[in-house]
Amino acid sequence: MTSVLAPRDGAATSLLRFATAGSVDDGKSTLVGRLLHDSKSVLTDQLEAVAHASRGRGASAPDLALLTDGLRAEREQGITIDVAYRYFATARRRFILADTPGHVQYTRNMVTGASTAQLALVLVDARNGVVEQTRRHAALAALLRVPHLVLAVNKMDLVGYAEPVFTAIAEEFTAYATSLGVPEVTAVPLSALAGDNVVVPSRNMDWYGGPTVLEHLESVPVGHDPSAEPARFPVQYVIRPRTAAHPDYRGYAGQIASGVLRVGDAVTVLPSGRTTTVAGIDALGESVDVAWAPQSVTVLLADDLDVSRGDLIVPAAAAPATTREVTATVCHLHDRPLRTGDRVLLKHTTRTVKAIVQDIPFRLGLDDLARHASPGGLAANDIGRVVVRTAEPLALDAYADSRRTGSFLLIDPADGATLTAGMAGDAYADAPAAVAGRGADAAQADSAQADSAWDF
Repeated sequence: MTSVLAPRDGAATSLLRFATAGSVDDGKSTLVGRLLHDSKSVLTDQLEAVAHASRGRGASAPDLALLTDGLRAEREQGITIDVAYRYFATARRRFILADTPGHVQYTRNMVTGASTAQLALVLVDARNGVVEQTRRHAALAALLRVPHLVLAVNKMDLVGYAEPVFTAIAEEFTAYATSLGVPEVTAVPLSALAGDNVVVPSRNMDWYGGPTVLEHLESVPVGHDPSAEPARFPVQYVIRPRTAAHPDYRGYAGQIASGVLRVGDAVTVLPSGRTTTVAGIDALGESVDVAWAPQSVTVLLADDLDVSRGDLIVPAAAAPATTREVTATVCHLHDRPLRTGDRVLLKHTTRTVKAIVQDIPFRLGLDDLARHASPGGLAANDIGRVVVRTAEPLALDAYADSRRTGSFLLIDPADGATLTAGMAGDAYADAPAAVAGRGADAAQADSAQADSAWDF
């Protein structure tokens, strides 16, 4: 089997995680297929299989959308249903791509694909312009704090490559994204089917002087300084060998979620609040003086403290406050509705605690950003504000400060199903004014109900 996978001129030096989104039939799968094909990132046998499948469907040329529409149901219906992950590389960068569905029924799948993305690429059909699902996906990208947003105006060949069409769509979308607090939008006119401005610059749009899609993906900055964030180390496992060689060894293993840990740092263990210092750090079987996110290491502490899975080791001078009342913006993922009073499990990093849904102040209409007060519950794909009371204290950062330690999941305690994805703190960078609450009496009644239901 012959492969033409890049990189061709040496190893790629950085990694970009990005997600594609857009309305149904805007051409996401075709764009991804074109991107993989034209960047020489498709295995020969894969391309032959796509060509064979295309001929079986009566197509005269390979349908590049089949490179990502892998499910049988997707190929039969011509839509994307599940998140399709693809890995490819060029000489400049490695990529992990999440091709997310466009149908409103599968909006929750975009939350899955974009939750770890550093860039979101939202497609628009040049004939239809910005539609409701376009605004919904832009709102989700802003909600998930995806650092970079790209507008890909597709099917420009079907509007005669007209510059005014592209300009009008780009201005409308940018204005909407700005209202969500998105700092910058990069707009690219293209035709995924013809290959215009995907990898190779288009001769049909000489009025456009910006980068192609691939050029932008290769050049967008993704690096960050770990020392700019406070250290967060969720304990995953306690290592106690109890051997002759290591009779007193007690190490705490896990992955550094953010920041930098150094030997000698004064740290606090949450939620207990006990303080000590970092006595040692083991990485890949060797002792090191410093480690940073996202390295997986074993941390040794100077004092014998009661530390277990789910505890959070943080700098003593930059410890987050612990709380048993979590207010967050959430996306409900399950077909089973989430309602006020529901008993759930809340999973935050490596810690899982009992909790109860104390209040759902509003549901967010992503088409117009209107807040619908006191909805009583959230259905699948709904975005809303939720107040959750936990049985044990949690140490959460605001999601705006840390996507890792500001996020959590709500889980059904009966069957372990994931119900809801939550983001602590404000929803958007420029969040609109909150709707009026239901009053202090109602809030106190909810709190009393939560305490009596779970005895905490």
